[in-house]
Parts: sequence; C-alpha cells; structure tokens
Amino acid sequence: MKDISARELKGHNILAVERFEDSTRWMIEFVVLHPCSAYGSRGDEMRLFLAEDSYQNALQDQQRRKIKIKRYARVVEGHILDFKPGKKCTRKYRES
Repeated sequence: MKDISARELKGHNILAVERFEDSTRWMIEFVVLHPCSAYGSRGDEMRLFLAEDSYQNALQDQQRRKIKIKRYARVVEGHILDFKPGKKCTRKYRES
C-alpha cells in the first residue's frame, strides 16, 4: 500500500493559495467515509488547508464518522509543521 502523502489527493494542492492565507492554521489529509458528504464521494482521499473554525468542523465530522483524518499538521505563515499529539518537548534549556 502506498503512503497517502505519495499519492495525488483531491482538494487543495500542496502549494494551494489557501495554504498561504493569514487565517489558515491547519492542514488535514483524510478519507471520505459517508457517501453524502460535503467533502466528496465515498473513498475520496482529500487534502484541505483550513482555518481554526473549519478544522473544528472537520473534527466533528470525524466524530460523526463522515471522514477519517489520516494526517494533520499545523500551518504557520504557509509553513507546514508536523504535529505529533502526545509527544512532549524534550529539550532542556540552560540558563545563561
């Protein structure tokens, strides 16, 4: 099975204009599970760049089993930052 990031996804291209908008905070890659979804047809694999409120709506749709989020990341000024839940920062800072 190929990695989801190696395949062409529907929705926003990796260099989409939406990625660089000031309100964009999240990138999600997901599979559409429900046939009557606003995102697309059942089985479609999508990528979207979202503002905070749209991301919260996507999380609710995942709880309702309309979509299954495969990968997500924070977006800051167009930069995609990997976000790994449950992993704490292990850096130790020294006082000067």
